Amino acid sequence: MSAHDPAPADGFGARLKAALVGDPTARFVYVNNFEVERVWGRGEPNLPGTGLSFSSATVNRIEEVGVLLADAQDVVVLKDAVDSDYAGYLAALGAAEGTHLTVDRNVPERSVTLDALESPRLLAALRALADGRTYLMPLGISADEERLAEAAGLPLAGPGAVVCKEVNGKIFSRELVDAAGLTAIPGAVCRTLDELAEALSVHLAAEGSRVVVKESLGVSGRGMVVLDDPKRGAQLLRMLERRAGADGRVSVVVERWIEKQADLNYQFVVGRDGGVRFETVKTALTENGVHRGHLFPPALRPDQVDELRAAAEVIGKQLAAAGYFGLAGVDALLGADGTLYPCLEINARFNMATYQNRIAEHLIRDGQSALATTFDLKPERVHGFDEVRAALGDLLLHRADRDGRGPRGVLINNFATLNATFLAGGKPYGRLYAICVGDDEQDVRRTRERTETLLNEMVAKP
Repeated sequence: MSAHDPAPADGFGARLKAALVGDPTARFVYVNNFEVERVWGRGEPNLPGTGLSFSSATVNRIEEVGVLLADAQDVVVLKDAVDSDYAGYLAALGAAEGTHLTVDRNVPERSVTLDALESPRLLAALRALADGRTYLMPLGISADEERLAEAAGLPLAGPGAVVCKEVNGKIFSRELVDAAGLTAIPGAVCRTLDELAEALSVHLAAEGSRVVVKESLGVSGRGMVVLDDPKRGAQLLRMLERRAGADGRVSVVVERWIEKQADLNYQFVVGRDGGVRFETVKTALTENGVHRGHLFPPALRPDQVDELRAAAEVIGKQLAAAGYFGLAGVDALLGADGTLYPCLEINARFNMATYQNRIAEHLIRDGQSALATTFDLKPERVHGFDEVRAALGDLLLHRADRDGRGPRGVLINNFATLNATFLAGGKPYGRLYAICVGDDEQDVRRTRERTETLLNEMVAKP
């Protein structure tokens, strides 16, 4: 694969490449190392009892969603081959155009990066791609991805791991918001137990008050404790005192609980030259702090979107000043009283919304709605994509524009996670990622309900 096929001049991938490497037709090798925060958080103090039980085999196979991000000249590194029927379905949609390279051995508990580092055949194939216009593009860059870039002989498309770890901390986000004068949720940065005790005394003192304590590098609902009583705050302090050691070091942010209308996520790209390009804003769907999907377009007024665009400029400039360039996704919150808090947390990396960008440009028309969602299932055996196709029938999204209103239905945008836990010898559990496309929010929510029913019927069959 030595020649570069031209990428769409105005597509998401081309814009990203132009900003990061100055060449919209460059080749990116996508390495979709989900939960890179686990690596950034090594050796950092953490909160007690904040781990959630979720299969690492499933998390590590979310990387398959990266095939929807690749343009024709790009490469995606995968832990295993894509189901042939699923690959054919995506190809017919024009949703997956890159080349797929797999690791030599898929170890379910390892990230795709660690599997790649132990893959001589794969590393040789990556080294053969080096031509001065090919770059390694991870979801997020840690020391592991730096090692992979060196072993593969390919330059990284983003900054080094030290910068990425720093700007992804919730402490960095909180201090940036305070310094920039953006509307902030009342709270405090805490690097010592004494600072945490002071913050809790201020924000958890009143009867009925509620706060969230977040590890600076927590991820996906882990590293977060909700406190609704000063006694629970005192209990947390005692537990941390036993764990913190002589220096009393912690690394958390304390924030008051805010009743909300909606969680939001917006994305922008920070270029190597410090320029900031706003990309998208979506309603973020969460459950107990865990990401469950996106709804777009969001129900926001034009002035609220303008406020987020202005915040992106401010945040992007500060990220550039810290040495970061690349995609950034920012979590925001629209309070029940209408107050817009434009920055709860900066994720200076790809997130699930990133993997929807290219497919949205290709398949979703202006005026349509989309719901990115998940289906948690209990398969008793391995299922092929042909079974999913048969179960969903006409509900499965097709490219054909039947009536001039744009395609409608459900697009499966990650299939590997359905079988990942089962194949790893775990309990009956599977997850499918999908994007429901329709005329409006009610339409896509009805599509989701019908899809869930059909998928549960599928896995119930012997």
